[in-house]
Amino acid sequence: MGRYVIRRLIQMAPVFIGSTFLIFMMVFALGDPVAALFGDKAPDPATAARIREELYLDQPLWKQYLHYMGQIFQGDFGTAFNGQPVTELMAAAYPVTLRLTMVAIFIELVVGITLGVLSGLKRGHFIDSSVLVLTLVVISIPTFVSGYVLQYLFGVKWDVIRPTVSVDAPLNELILPGIVLALVSLAYVTRLTRTSIAENVRADYLRTAVAKGLPRRRIITRHLLRNSLIPVVTFIGTDIGSLMGGAIVTETIFNIHGVGYQIYQGILRNNAPTVVGFVTILVIVFLIANLLVDLLYAVLDPRIRYA
Repeated sequence: MGRYVIRRLIQMAPVFIGSTFLIFMMVFALGDPVAALFGDKAPDPATAARIREELYLDQPLWKQYLHYMGQIFQGDFGTAFNGQPVTELMAAAYPVTLRLTMVAIFIELVVGITLGVLSGLKRGHFIDSSVLVLTLVVISIPTFVSGYVLQYLFGVKWDVIRPTVSVDAPLNELILPGIVLALVSLAYVTRLTRTSIAENVRADYLRTAVAKGLPRRRIITRHLLRNSLIPVVTFIGTDIGSLMGGAIVTETIFNIHGVGYQIYQGILRNNAPTVVGFVTILVIVFLIANLLVDLLYAVLDPRIRYA
């Protein structure tokens, strides 16, 4: 296992370098950050040249990237155009998005796996058909539609919760945004669990467990569910990064000042240091999540061994 972890860490290095370089190149190819800094006003040539020199923008793109990566390894993600260090923006935004993501993941796991198990065990019955139709409807509805509808119903019409989240983003106010963020992923988790349960319920090891007279609850939890969760764990691992980076719509609807909100504002204002810094952290989150998922395979299925 140790050799496998070391090999995966070595493999993560070129992935990190390649992805961050592409992100860096695409963000800085959107336009001139100095021109965006001045807005509609034409900048003074001398002032613009001085700012470009301070931001290292007068160098070729590959030199800018090497300079930026050198700063990152020293813990310096640059400075936003408003003069605030990007690390301060991260310190304020990432805890909020992390709490929102944890709420969404919890809802996905509890509701999605429960519905998937019920549907898989009742394959072909009314429950199975209802779950399949319901998940198809959820997948078909865009997040901005479900977000605004639930915000209007629960926050405005019925006045059950606040329609927008306060600045400190307490956990109780993140429940509805977490549901909105988790809806589509929840539907996929349900379908993955249902398919895996339906396949494994006819496996030889399960028939052997039934023939040995093991209790039904033990058969489902320790044998059927454990082996059926591998594809679900794979999806959840990749979904963590997607939820943190893809929460732009949800955070905008509920006025949550998290990672998605900061990236969206950075794109609007062509604030390259903010966008690149936040996305770089998301790349690291993706890589770590995928590594943890691979390590969980051996926990869920002891037959899996890494050379």
